[in-house]
Amino acid sequence: MEFLPISQKDMKDRGWDILDFIIVSGDAYVDHPSFGTTIIGRVLERYGYKVGIISQPNWKSLKDFKKLGKPRLAFLVTSGNIDSMVNHYTVAKKKRRNDLYSPGGNSGYRPDRASIVYSNKIKEAYKDVPIILGGIEASLRRFAHYDYWDNSVRRSILIDSRADLIVYGMGEKQIVEIAESLESGIPIEEITYIKGTVYKTKDKDRAYEPIFLPSYSEITNNKKKYAESFMIQYKNMDSIQGKPLVEPYEGNYYIVQNPPQGPIENMDLDDIYNLPYTRNYHPIYEKQGGIPAINEVKFSIISNRGCFGNCNFCALAFHQGRVVKSRSHKSILDEAEKIVEDENFKGYIHDVGGPTANFRKRACKKQEKYGVCKEKQCLFPSPCTQLEIDHKDYLHLLRKLRNIPNVKKVFIRSGIRYDYLIHDKNDTFFKELCKHHISGQLKVAPEHISENVLEKMGKPKKEVYEKFINKFENINKKIGKEQFVVPYLMSSHPGSTLKDAISLAEYLNKIGHRPEQVQDFYPTPSTLSTCMYYTGLDPRTMKKVYVAKSPHEKAIQRALIQYSDRRNYKLVKEALLKENREDLIGFSKKCLIKP
Repeated sequence: MEFLPISQKDMKDRGWDILDFIIVSGDAYVDHPSFGTTIIGRVLERYGYKVGIISQPNWKSLKDFKKLGKPRLAFLVTSGNIDSMVNHYTVAKKKRRNDLYSPGGNSGYRPDRASIVYSNKIKEAYKDVPIILGGIEASLRRFAHYDYWDNSVRRSILIDSRADLIVYGMGEKQIVEIAESLESGIPIEEITYIKGTVYKTKDKDRAYEPIFLPSYSEITNNKKKYAESFMIQYKNMDSIQGKPLVEPYEGNYYIVQNPPQGPIENMDLDDIYNLPYTRNYHPIYEKQGGIPAINEVKFSIISNRGCFGNCNFCALAFHQGRVVKSRSHKSILDEAEKIVEDENFKGYIHDVGGPTANFRKRACKKQEKYGVCKEKQCLFPSPCTQLEIDHKDYLHLLRKLRNIPNVKKVFIRSGIRYDYLIHDKNDTFFKELCKHHISGQLKVAPEHISENVLEKMGKPKKEVYEKFINKFENINKKIGKEQFVVPYLMSSHPGSTLKDAISLAEYLNKIGHRPEQVQDFYPTPSTLSTCMYYTGLDPRTMKKVYVAKSPHEKAIQRALIQYSDRRNYKLVKEALLKENREDLIGFSKKCLIKP
């Protein structure tokens, strides 16, 4: 196994004079299937295309963009595994010091809005080469979107980048179809027929029976129109039911989104993860301390894609979709065998999961023929009567992994949907989870306890979480283990008032939990919660939603979750006095702070 070419020397070693595709990425080059850049490169390689990688080019000159020459078919551009703005800035819009996807974990290796910057640089270097955007940054910015960092509605990234095409979602199918179209001589401007892609045109009739979204001008001047546009997009994210969507711009330009590409079938998913990855970062980074991001995934296994949990603050529905597809047991066991052979393997498989670890198949049989429901959720506000709740397949897989020689433990660290788990009438998986697959702490995400906030999040009621906790404690008591649940909590989500934040603090005091970390709501592109944050409307009902936007109020809500930290005393006291909750200031057990 060898890395894809990153230099002219690598090309010459393979006897290549020209590449078919060059991938430009904001991440360092890590040849592991947890990195989208690598998967796309390996898939194209499998189909016989010559692919090179330009990682983290110096965007202040053209030199790096030209170092592999001019590709025969196209440049493929991605910001990397994370949106470059999220990668660079905290929710308080402060510059992050670290970048786990860069050499030595240091920041500064990529620009803000990397996809736009890279694409424009390539246009400057080679005017006539097609540019195709992909990855999370392009996927979630394919239409006009609220941008938290600019605090404004930005145009489709396709316009600002001057690229020719966007591949949205998981792009393996699309990129092969695009490659074959380009290979057959079809100009990039004529490739307007591939599912899971977005193109720009002046001919609105190219789209077959589309739905027209409000124009860019309308949504920038009217927040209700923005919310309406978002909901049309939200309801057309299924490969079976989704319609082409058209967003008009000034100058008679149209951004056209073709319906989503269907999810990759299980056998094809197996093939993708069986490609010849070296499973490590490129050796050029060794002197700089390597790439820290590999540490979390090197001994982990991705077992599934998609998520029907569909939390409102998560962009998975817009990127991977709500249909769950999984790899076969054989494929996963084969990867586990490769992990065991690694000289640095200590006996611990760190994770076997995906967006949600305990989802292994479609939510219900109906989805196979009719797609996902537009008006209903699988788990919210309570499990759908058609939802198939079954952990048997996942349990059998974990048992097989545990029995591989030299495997001491198989942990589950990616998200467990506790609401899905607690509704399983067969508690065998729950028992074995506690007995074999937790390293002392199980992380779950109730996010809040206020019914008002949970409804806006698309999360189950507090009672479901409490039922899960009680069962978790009872199982651990029976098996003689002292293990704990670490709840992820979020402050300042749309709908959360000071009253709601105080209620959460009271609950944490009652159960004796002292959170070390708190996630303040981060309005990232293309989530339902971000739409609420920007518009002040719930796009599902068009009713007003309270939104904490000032840095001071956000700080107060965050402080209330960590009320026991002395540094938060003044903010907590301010909140309690403002809400006339002096009863929580005192010396009794129910009080949050002392006088």
